[in-house]
Amino acid sequence: MSGPLLAVNAGARLDRLPISSFHRRILTLIGIGMFFDGFDVYVAATVLGATLKTGFSTLNQNALFVSVTFLGMMLGSFFTGFLGDRYGRRFTYQANLVIFGLASVAAAFAPSMLILIVLRGIMGLGLGAELVAGFSTMTEFVPPQARGKWVGTLSVLVVTSLPFSALASTLIVPQLGARLGWRTMFVLAGLGGLVVWYMRKGLVESPRWLESIGRTEEAEAIMKSIEEEVAREHGALSQPILSKPGPPTRTAAALLNPVLLPRMIVGIVTLIVANTLIYGFVTWLPTFFVHQGRSIARSFLYSFIMSAGAPVGSVIGMLTADSWGRKPSIIGASAMTILVGGIYPFIQNPVLLLATGFLLVVPIYVQVTLLFAIYIPELFPTDVRMRAAGICNTFGRGATIVTPFMVVALLRSYGIGGVISLMIGLLIVQILVVFFFGVEPKNRRLEEMDSESSVSPLPSAV
Repeated sequence: MSGPLLAVNAGARLDRLPISSFHRRILTLIGIGMFFDGFDVYVAATVLGATLKTGFSTLNQNALFVSVTFLGMMLGSFFTGFLGDRYGRRFTYQANLVIFGLASVAAAFAPSMLILIVLRGIMGLGLGAELVAGFSTMTEFVPPQARGKWVGTLSVLVVTSLPFSALASTLIVPQLGARLGWRTMFVLAGLGGLVVWYMRKGLVESPRWLESIGRTEEAEAIMKSIEEEVAREHGALSQPILSKPGPPTRTAAALLNPVLLPRMIVGIVTLIVANTLIYGFVTWLPTFFVHQGRSIARSFLYSFIMSAGAPVGSVIGMLTADSWGRKPSIIGASAMTILVGGIYPFIQNPVLLLATGFLLVVPIYVQVTLLFAIYIPELFPTDVRMRAAGICNTFGRGATIVTPFMVVALLRSYGIGGVISLMIGLLIVQILVVFFFGVEPKNRRLEEMDSESSVSPLPSAV
């Protein structure tokens, strides 16, 4: 029996592959799963309104529901990083999908709000894990010159689940009634996730990860099958540009070394800022409008119109990552958020308020796509990628637990201007951290990200 191969060079071989149906299949199956993940997160607003209206829940129970959701997502983000680096990408993104799928279906039959809250915590474990696993996995399959666009597309799919969730709620809940409507929404999300789980069973493991932990024979077999599939579509493949062998598999302690620690700081700070922008501003828009004296109906209309900037911003982030680069796009979107945010509290005209609010949401979601989907997974080597991304996401999700209390205190004392001032302060910190500590992954192979050495630009992707 032959011994293990010395080197597969999976990264170099994947990076020289032209974009093909193989990449589109990976994107589709991971993306649809993440769509239902986002759908399940956003459906909470409809569920809580319906349970409160029917007396199934109280305001305090609704607050606990939200807190448990974020706690579950925080724990899911943390544990999936270690599980993904230990047991593989395929195991992790399949496990978290079946967890949130089964828990979501079970939630539709919850006999009490307390049981629903417990099930929501279990759902949160899967929901938090899916974001870390999906983005990290896609990052390892796509060539560097197209990585930003393709991984960013996953973020667009997640963000697009927001209007789809709102539309489904509008069509289903009134027809079935508040008592049955919210249960149906959980069934839709759960069954959708389970169907995708079944469809994903044929997806391959990441050869990069397999090679990084020494399972070289498995990595070689998968690489050959991928290359054969792509060659049937595009003809003979070019020779890979080989990289130097990677270092031995590292423990989590390696994240504190002089190269990776600054990147951990960048990841933690930026995801705290991104989560605060979402859960400290965007999700509070209806409350802000009511606080300013507008009716509930008009507040929700204003919020819906402004939230349309989310998919627009996500698409812009996806398109600029490869052309402008990650750091310039993040810094530019942060600066734009500061500029528009500084004007927003002083606008009274309803039309101008909507236009300015839309323009404020757009750069926020440019950052969401660049940071959650593209930039953070690229910063770390394959053998510790998911652990690092999971830890960064854990800090980011942790911020969502305290953000509501800070927003309420600032709103009561200083109005919307106080909330915006918090956002601007955090964005200034983010700009400085990314500028001084961030690295630029544009057109760089993942294997080159172990060091600060520059590499030659790669040819454009198809």
